[in-house]
Amino acid sequence: MSEVPPTAGRAPASGAGPRPRWFDHRTPRQRHEYAYRFVRIAERGEDIDGEARFVDALADRRSRILDAGCGTGRVAAALARAGHHAVGVDVDPTLVGKGREFYPGLPLATLDLWHLSPAGLGGLGLPTAYDVVVCAGNVMLFLAEGTEAQVLRGLDSVLRPGGRAAFGFFTGRDYDHDDLDRDAASVGWVREHRFATWQLDPFTDDSDWAVSVYRSGS
Repeated sequence: MSEVPPTAGRAPASGAGPRPRWFDHRTPRQRHEYAYRFVRIAERGEDIDGEARFVDALADRRSRILDAGCGTGRVAAALARAGHHAVGVDVDPTLVGKGREFYPGLPLATLDLWHLSPAGLGGLGLPTAYDVVVCAGNVMLFLAEGTEAQVLRGLDSVLRPGGRAAFGFFTGRDYDHDDLDRDAASVGWVREHRFATWQLDPFTDDSDWAVSVYRSGS
């Protein structure tokens, strides 16, 4: 997901939990078009795997990795090609459905991160514990307002002791990297790294993007 001007979108089904901002940023038609965004970028010969290379470098071989807020599963698919056991979940059934077309056999499921838990993943037939979790592409900015700390608690519940969590999103928004540090500390995570890009450029006060890596408690 990437940030766009707010537009009218269709809300999730009633009882699904707080409404993610994502549905306020994209209409159903725009969500369908977004599913092809990285397909078109790849067709132009541009790199679409920077996030996956970054996460691959964090992980031992054949790690179990959760792509949380996966969209069509682009990052999970690249990590699977690198030899990891990667799965993805996303709140948007349109993106998940297209991902299943793009990446046959890749485990993808529709799940609001507000509901993320071992039981929730297990109920979808997915593994319940991971060595690494990744939230790329502004996922934290598209959650329902005020649910970010709850989502981190959910991520912590499926992250193995000593595992790592990686996040990438714009700075200077309503929820920023300092808020992420606070919520990460509340679940016992320690920040190990912060970069300005997935290519390890140094983070400065002027950076418009933050890539943050945390390690969970033992």
